[in-house]
Amino acid sequence: MDEYIDIVTSNGKPTGKTALKSDAHKNGWYHNTIHVWLYTKDGEILLQQRSHKKSIHPLLWDVSAAGHIDAGETFIEAALRETNEEIGFQLKAKDLEKIGIFPHQTNYGTIQDNEFHHVFIAELNTYLNKLTPQEDEVEALKLVSFMQFEALLNESKTNQHFIPSNASYYIFVLSAIKNKLDL
Repeated sequence: MDEYIDIVTSNGKPTGKTALKSDAHKNGWYHNTIHVWLYTKDGEILLQQRSHKKSIHPLLWDVSAAGHIDAGETFIEAALRETNEEIGFQLKAKDLEKIGIFPHQTNYGTIQDNEFHHVFIAELNTYLNKLTPQEDEVEALKLVSFMQFEALLNESKTNQHFIPSNASYYIFVLSAIKNKLDL
C-alpha cells in the first residue's frame, strides 16, 4: 500500500513536506518508521517472519511489528496502529517504552531506504495463538528465548534466519529488553 509519509532531513528533522512512500524510496528521501519489539516476562522475544510476498528480505525473521509512519501521525500512534494491523495485538500508549532511534540506509536496487527506526519495546501479555498475523505482511510468528535469539544471531551470516546486516541493531534491542527485565 502506498501512503503519504512525512519527509525529514538526513539528521531526522521535519521538513514540513510529505510524499508517497514509493517516491521517498525511489528518491532516497529520509523518513521515519517505527519498530515494536514484544517480549515476555519469561525472557522470550516475539519474532515476525516477513511474508513471502515482501520484495525486501522475504521469509527472514525480524521485529515483532514495524511500519512507516503516516503523514501527520505521531510515533506512538503509528506503533499502536502497526502492532494492531500486523499481528492483531492492541497496546496502549503507556505500554510502550522508546529505547532509541536507529538510522538505516540501504539500497535494494530500485529502493533507496533512508529511514530512522524509532524503536519501542513492550510486554506481550497474551498467548501466541491469540495473535492474528496480517497475511500480506506476516508469514508466521514465534517466540524465542533470549538464548535462542543470541544463538540464531551468532549464525545469521549462514543460517538465513535474521537479516545479517542488522546484527548490531538486534544486539542493541536484546540488550535493552534484558535491561528492562533486569537480566
